[in-house]
Amino acid sequence: MGACCSTQFKYKGRRYEKEGSDEKEDEGHHRDHNINNDDNSANVTRIGHAGAIVRLQGSSSLTSMYTRKGKKGINQDAMTVWENFTGEKNVFFCGVFDGHGPSGHKVARYVCDALPLKLSTMHQPRPSAKKEGDKDSSHKHWEASLIRTFQELDEDLSMEDSLDSYCSGTTAVTIVKQDQHLIISNLGDSRAILGTRDNKNQIIPVQLTVDLKPSLPSELERIQKNGGRVFAMEEEPNVPRVWMPDQDCPGLAMSRAFGDFCLKDHGLISTPQVSYRRLTPKDEFVVLATDGVWDVLSNNEVVQIVASVKRPSIAAKVLVYYAVQAWRTKYPGSKVDDCAVVCLFLKKRPSVSGTLSDISQQTASHVNGVDPKGKKTEEGETVINCDIVVDPKALEEVNRINGNTIKQRSRLGSLSRDKITTDFGGQTQS
Repeated sequence: MGACCSTQFKYKGRRYEKEGSDEKEDEGHHRDHNINNDDNSANVTRIGHAGAIVRLQGSSSLTSMYTRKGKKGINQDAMTVWENFTGEKNVFFCGVFDGHGPSGHKVARYVCDALPLKLSTMHQPRPSAKKEGDKDSSHKHWEASLIRTFQELDEDLSMEDSLDSYCSGTTAVTIVKQDQHLIISNLGDSRAILGTRDNKNQIIPVQLTVDLKPSLPSELERIQKNGGRVFAMEEEPNVPRVWMPDQDCPGLAMSRAFGDFCLKDHGLISTPQVSYRRLTPKDEFVVLATDGVWDVLSNNEVVQIVASVKRPSIAAKVLVYYAVQAWRTKYPGSKVDDCAVVCLFLKKRPSVSGTLSDISQQTASHVNGVDPKGKKTEEGETVINCDIVVDPKALEEVNRINGNTIKQRSRLGSLSRDKITTDFGGQTQS
């Protein structure tokens, strides 16, 4: 109980930590996964349950993933991609996780590793689901498996002696793609969006998840019924937080999460919102990202950037780069947040001509038609729409990489790595 209160302001939002205070511990986690600390664009894979290819970093022909540590201390974001999930060819599982609290980085990595493994073990593919009449049944089967997996994993986490998750936890946003079926699950305020084409063949975003915050009426009602309190701090009047009934802690800015057991009796739950979408030929890619991206880039800006990148394999890296630039220009007095991105491309596409300078121009021209003050969504979220200001020298460096990527390939058993020689300073998670 005391520990909970002593860390009341080390949750979502501002964290008052010395920069670099946890660097050594962060690097230690990278070593645990045998990942190169210098460049998380290099391809690192391993074999998972049922022969799935577990991608720890890098890219494939249809996926791109990248994370970068912010300026608040250790990177608490994690991400993973499983190809041939559950042993079925061309079935993908993708997820991003945003930890919070003193042990948030450990909780995020624990869930990142354990969630797809538990889901793969629990969900048994059904041959009958491939029949035309069983499509809805297949979706319901996935939904049941996901809800059960999330809840059981949270129970496992509560009994994990190596992790202190009483006042620490993580978000989770995941997708399972099976043929033309997309199953989305969400816990917390990370987000998934779809990039699709409208009737004029323009790329547009479709938000696939709702940011589960305590300001949402249904979430607020549940928390208050269970004795939890919801209010914002004076220095952050627009960020409602969840507090214990009789203590001003921990101040959690989301209404659902793994861990955070100090609040589990007071309205915080680990049941995900699960939704389904049948994909069409107009759908091009899905982007999963932590709030370090969504706090500074709108859905529209994200799909414009991803759709404009010359090579899809570095789309996640470029998107994180733009998010960091946006943090520095929009909030120069604030510390840049951790960012993690996974992009799943729904079809192979030819490389497009142009540079990242073109991307900046395209994004700016598209955004210029929108109210520069931003607008409120139905959930009360502020969507900021403004031009992305980019450091010319940094942009020149990204263009150089975009046009002159050098790949060094080596094989070690079933492990292959594509090492990109230059890095933007990102960190590796699995």
